[in-house]
Amino acid sequence: TPGATACPADMVLVEGNYCPDVQHECKRYLDPKGRYHEFRCAEYGPSVCRSASRRPLRFCIDRGEYVPPGETLPANHQSFRDAEAVCGALAKRVCRESEWNFSCEGEEMRPYPYGFTRDPDACNADRTDILTRSGKLRDLRAPPGSHPRCASPFGVLDLGGNLEEFVAIDGTRPVRPAMKGAYWQPSRNFCRAAQTAQNAA
Repeated sequence: TPGATACPADMVLVEGNYCPDVQHECKRYLDPKGRYHEFRCAEYGPSVCRSASRRPLRFCIDRGEYVPPGETLPANHQSFRDAEAVCGALAKRVCRESEWNFSCEGEEMRPYPYGFTRDPDACNADRTDILTRSGKLRDLRAPPGSHPRCASPFGVLDLGGNLEEFVAIDGTRPVRPAMKGAYWQPSRNFCRAAQTAQNAA
């Protein structure tokens, strides 16, 4: 909630100056030459803000991914409309993509929530055992807080793995959703990556 002076116990305050347009330079890729060579960056150089000015942001965001009452794992297989309904019932809202980005990267504009060098063990990500023998995707969700090093500069957890999270793309009318953070597969998993081939239903 913009203008908040304090946040509820399950939320953290994110405050600072956000850069809308960030340039990242990968110094070294993780994968060998081939189709996926530039898919995962092992180490980034310092980020550069290409915007003419930064935008001040101040809001509260959930510390961890939403877990339905009586369960231990974050909600899966939900639509953007489901996310809007759950947030509304909690007197909250789905965050905007800019808010999610800033919650993940901070004023340093970190490519990963934990820094500039990829750590395959920090988050629930880079798993290679994602398929069963029959080829089905295994459910490898972890309870929020299971990977304490997967924390952003503000202390928001699991923004680089575990589950993709819905956001509202800034400035879209009607609101268009995107998914951020990727899940447990070997993927880009960096703060600015977005999966936009989504509908709201």
